[in-house]
Amino acid sequence: MLAGRRFRVEFTDEQATFAEQIGAVCRAVWNTGLEQRREYRRRGAWMNYQPQAKELAEAKAEHPWLAQVPGHCLQQTLMDLDKACRTHGTLRVHWRSGRRWAPSFRFPEGSKMAVEQLNRRHGRVKLPKLGWVKFRLTRSLHDVVIRSATLTKQGRHWYLSLLVNDGIEAPTDHAAPDTAVGVDRGVAVAVATSVGELLDRAFVTEGERRRALRLQRKLSRCANGSANRNKTRTDLAELRARERRRRQDFCQKTAHQLAHTNALVVLEKLPAKNMTRRAQPASDPDNPGRYLPNGAAAKSGLNKAILSKGWYRFEQALTSVSRYTGTTVVKVPAAFTSQRCSACGHVDPKSRESQAVFRCTHCSRPAEHADVNAAKNILAAGLAVTACRESAAPAGTAVTLKQEPAGNREELLLQPA
Repeated sequence: MLAGRRFRVEFTDEQATFAEQIGAVCRAVWNTGLEQRREYRRRGAWMNYQPQAKELAEAKAEHPWLAQVPGHCLQQTLMDLDKACRTHGTLRVHWRSGRRWAPSFRFPEGSKMAVEQLNRRHGRVKLPKLGWVKFRLTRSLHDVVIRSATLTKQGRHWYLSLLVNDGIEAPTDHAAPDTAVGVDRGVAVAVATSVGELLDRAFVTEGERRRALRLQRKLSRCANGSANRNKTRTDLAELRARERRRRQDFCQKTAHQLAHTNALVVLEKLPAKNMTRRAQPASDPDNPGRYLPNGAAAKSGLNKAILSKGWYRFEQALTSVSRYTGTTVVKVPAAFTSQRCSACGHVDPKSRESQAVFRCTHCSRPAEHADVNAAKNILAAGLAVTACRESAAPAGTAVTLKQEPAGNREELLLQPA
């Protein structure tokens, strides 16, 4: 099956300069192609990949700076632009800023790339016009077929992402077929399971938090386009990258643990992108030009707390590792899972005494951690969904079957009819 391998690149000075040039040219091609598409849309017409690729070939004959970079990278940029415009709409696709966009480009013909292992820690790959590129061999590349290679710059370093076919077939059955677990994603605790586990870790230390605040204040005082501003932005980006790597490590390890020990993992269907949108301003009808309090500060803090726990990243990691273990991932609606008692099924907002304590107001069961209680409700809903696969749907419900292309796995949602 298809998988990704990511390595840190060790460019020479000439290769680093040329890679920056390729990224700049790809950004120019993206912006030019996007402007052309937008102009066509304003006229009521449509522009697609084929005529743009033909015009690109003609432009390379007139402009030497276009011909100096690999042509496949430019063609792949137009393909990515075509896909983005068809998915999101031409007028909603973003420009690539020279200061904010990280240089990135792809070599699509992976079968023509030669990979060699230099020693135990380093390897090299031959890329068009870049020559042999040395990278840190942190993962094995034996018995894999390379499909494509992508070079991306993050902070001061370049990274090589290889799309490979590892030749592993997805298992039909799990090693422990009768195991299941419900997972509740929260803000105070990143992951709570139905068996009572509370999985969490700190992604930022107190010292790093203070340093990030100092860098943000320093960045606000720097002049636009100055060398000090670029240096401060780089330092802040490295700090954020360290936090992002810790979050990624936690999500992958937690997903690996849950997928290898459970044949069924049930999650809440949480649209993290929609849940972390900023609060809309509320205009004051009595005072034009003024606005009413809309809780923007509290909403901003909640958005940061949600994003800091990596809800969507954990879901992606779980879906990816489930392809290798045969685990079934089911997503159920999240309504009332935190207010329903997992023992008697009574729903009452007052049962949740605090963020961490759930005490049912209807039955006499002892107090329980609120996230664990929610995870048990999620597991019960997921077991009901999987039961509908083998029996007819119960009265008053509609069963929706959705195919997930990532792992060829079925997602079954139980919704009111």
